[in-house]
Amino acid sequence: MTEQLLLQRRQCIKPRIFTQEFFIQSPRRERAANCSRETNTQLEKQHNNNMKITLIPFLFVLAAACVSVLCIKEEPPVLQPGNPAETRSRFAALDDVRLLANGLLQLGQSLREFVQKTKGQINDIFQKLNIFDHSFYQLSVLASEIKEGEEELKKTTVVLKANNEEIKGLSAEINSKIDNILQEKSHLQNKVEGLEEKLSSLSQGLVTNKQVAEINSLRVVIHHQDQSITELLKAVREQSDQLNHQRIKIKSLEEKLTANTFAQETVERPEIFTSEAPTLTPYLTSSSADSTQMMNLPPDCSELFNRGERVSGVYAIRPSRSEPFMAFCDMSKEHGATVIQRRSDGSVNFDQSWEKYENGFGDFQGEFWLGLRKIHSLAARGNSVLRIQLEDWKQGRRFIEYRFYLSGPESNYTIHLTHLSGDLPDPMSNHTGMMFSTKDRDNDKNQDSNCANNYTGGWWFNACGDTNLNGRYFNMRPKGRGERRRVIQWKPGRKASDFLKFTQISVHPAAAHSSASSTSVSYENGVFLSSITDILQ
Repeated sequence: MTEQLLLQRRQCIKPRIFTQEFFIQSPRRERAANCSRETNTQLEKQHNNNMKITLIPFLFVLAAACVSVLCIKEEPPVLQPGNPAETRSRFAALDDVRLLANGLLQLGQSLREFVQKTKGQINDIFQKLNIFDHSFYQLSVLASEIKEGEEELKKTTVVLKANNEEIKGLSAEINSKIDNILQEKSHLQNKVEGLEEKLSSLSQGLVTNKQVAEINSLRVVIHHQDQSITELLKAVREQSDQLNHQRIKIKSLEEKLTANTFAQETVERPEIFTSEAPTLTPYLTSSSADSTQMMNLPPDCSELFNRGERVSGVYAIRPSRSEPFMAFCDMSKEHGATVIQRRSDGSVNFDQSWEKYENGFGDFQGEFWLGLRKIHSLAARGNSVLRIQLEDWKQGRRFIEYRFYLSGPESNYTIHLTHLSGDLPDPMSNHTGMMFSTKDRDNDKNQDSNCANNYTGGWWFNACGDTNLNGRYFNMRPKGRGERRRVIQWKPGRKASDFLKFTQISVHPAAAHSSASSTSVSYENGVFLSSITDILQ
């Protein structure tokens, strides 16, 4: 293809004959210039299509073509009878040379930009790989330590159980000895009573020395038996106390073993929790990107659903009057919804700065916040529905929907909500008209403190309140009051707060909401759990 274009260019660059009629032949020169420009246009298109594959070889081909055109030798003109002698130039037109030079300069500049951009992307990939390797090594070390501790606890539990069985045997033996001693005591008491009766019967007469000795010996025996019984009872009490202590120790070790097993399962999951949340996957563009393809991007996930897409995942969208960006689309209902927030496992720290909340952070395959700028561009049409889905640790799933509009950065992204439907209570009615607040930008109505700093997460706070879906994620219900107010919560009024396991906030047009109202009940009964499974996969 390149050789054909070069041949066409050679045919267009014909020798000029400068004669007295040179200025009269301007139409022929214009046709030659047009031919040259058309050829240049075709060469530039061919260059754009093959720049990434054959960029450097193409430079040499163009250079060779330039040299061949500049250095082409012309045959001597044939003199026609009656015509004056004409001279032919050995060089191409200056405009053609300039066109070729500009093409080479533009091609070199594009190559340089492409190389610099590729180097930057490779460096970013290596940095992320190094961070992942370091975190994975730390998790492996921690998992090995937990496994070693678990093995030691198991061995200690086995030893304590053996000691417990031995103590039980000793306790049974002591109890049997006590029973025998008590029987002997009762027998001796009977003998003493008999001797006392004999003594009382003989009290009227003289007592012989033999009877006195027998009575004294019986008293000594009884005294020794009482001492033995007292010592045995003391030993039994000590053994009982020791047995209770061993039982308490075994119970505490079992609790530790259970807690370590849970911690090991948590560590073995591929989660990296850091104070600095990762940045969301950006929409990548190149210098050779087709602007038509960018213009054909859907404005939201609902339009993507209308075009036939039915698989939930990450897609590129471009709302009106905004730059394109990547977003997670939930296609599990009868319409597509753009997910703006999701909490599922506590792998991402939501206690972030204003810049992070404005641009977005997290991982589309796990927990993330889409970003206030992007949410504002989605709700700019003023006909959007905000859907909040919650799931507690008892597998209870509920939802609530609002008519939704979000102002721009000039008003700190003020939220406007009107309740529509759902089976959740509505605590967000007190938050409508509120500006967004973070730990480094206090826009709430509490004059004494920063609600976002106290509740460890950015939200549309009024005077703090008891609703914040960007709080700290807990796998177990916190006991302290200070920790409970930092947890993810949805608390209407003075009622108890729900301890949440999963949250998802999504946006879709109101038209899609009305078309899917007939299937909302069936969705709540089963499809929500399947969507979670799709997200985790």
